[in-house]
Amino acid sequence: MNSTAADVVRLLTVRGETLAVAESLTGGLVAAEVTAVPGASKVFRGSVTAYATELKHRLIGVDATLLEQHGPVNPQVAAEMAVGVRKALGSDWGIATTGVAGPERQDGHPVGTVFVAVNGPFDQGSGSAGGGKVEALRLNGDRAEIRMESVRSVLALLLTELASEHSGNERTQDTEQNGGF
Repeated sequence: MNSTAADVVRLLTVRGETLAVAESLTGGLVAAEVTAVPGASKVFRGSVTAYATELKHRLIGVDATLLEQHGPVNPQVAAEMAVGVRKALGSDWGIATTGVAGPERQDGHPVGTVFVAVNGPFDQGSGSAGGGKVEALRLNGDRAEIRMESVRSVLALLLTELASEHSGNERTQDTEQNGGF
């Protein structure tokens, strides 16, 4: 079991908050990691695996023009996926993965191009990803390795946000918070 997933479930439980997941390239692996943790049912609302591009719009509200102009492998798409799944499933936190696991390039993006995003209660009221976080990754390895590293990365990003929110809403710069992962 992933210790990051266990830490995420523990922190969400302590805070009385919930999580929803939007996945593309990871195809349900993030949800599987979270639900493998005993007690996850207290915090995990559900997930949407929007593998097909049009489902990102239809099921979780990613802007259709954004998808049409930039394709699904885009930082704003990841941000909107996190916001959209959070709204659609009524959770405190939303996380998302989108990218290219391979074996071939997609829409001009090389294999290993991945975006992970988190959107949480600190964004309440704005209804946007303005206060959310998106991390751009350039991952190496085969398809399975890229997908598993994407899972690890999105859970680590969420854990960082949970920990910083837990310590009084003081969030450090992205380079500092993500440097140790």
